[in-house]
Amino acid sequence: MRFLLVSPVLMGIGFITPITAQPTASKVIIPKTCFNSQSDFDANFNYLYPWGSDHNGAARMDKAHVALSDNTLTLTAQPVKGQKDASHGGKAIPIHYLSGAVNAKQHFTVSPKGGFDFSGDFQATTTKGTWPAFWLTAVTGWPPEVDMAEWKGSGKISFNTFNTSSSVLAKDVNYPSPGNFHSIRSELRDLNGKDVQIKFYMDGSLVTTQVGKGYVGQAMYLVINLQMEGSSGSPGPTTIKNLEILSYNP
Repeated sequence: MRFLLVSPVLMGIGFITPITAQPTASKVIIPKTCFNSQSDFDANFNYLYPWGSDHNGAARMDKAHVALSDNTLTLTAQPVKGQKDASHGGKAIPIHYLSGAVNAKQHFTVSPKGGFDFSGDFQATTTKGTWPAFWLTAVTGWPPEVDMAEWKGSGKISFNTFNTSSSVLAKDVNYPSPGNFHSIRSELRDLNGKDVQIKFYMDGSLVTTQVGKGYVGQAMYLVINLQMEGSSGSPGPTTIKNLEILSYNP
């Protein structure tokens, strides 16, 4: 499974597969074949964000900017004029692009003594004004939120865990050769019956370990999107494969 973002921004992902708390008892939640065909995609994903077409940037999501080809999911962004403003946090946000987003039909809840693995190969641009992301966010309320990979137009990749809006664990590292695929992996595990430990990997190396407080038992959406501008700056102008999610819930 791959994701690709193109023209002027491109994001691609390979596949997703969740496993369950003991590796020997693991099970696949979303298989690597989820982008092999339209029927495979439809069995595992919805279009747009779980809450609709708009969020916190200058792109409005629509189905036309999501495509499947060669086991790859491609998300594109296109400049547009005349769109009605979006609203986020009580503020109006001008819409300058139409873009692509998908969300998993499955919700992900770390059970006591459980967890998940999320992994995929990504090719993402780091151009100013582009804001692709691979992330988990709360189904009810907020947080939890885990940004398993986020690119904000700075030449870096970000790994973040939100405990409150002001208590954020964040790690930014250089994102080398944006034109190449890089493997991204996040391992979520129950830490103590209440909190969830998240280990973030890039290209097989552990980058950082963070803790989401009170995340056990909290259902989360999985979102893959190509947002524009916003935290990535303005004006604005990514790609992923082999995405897999493994569940370790008993």
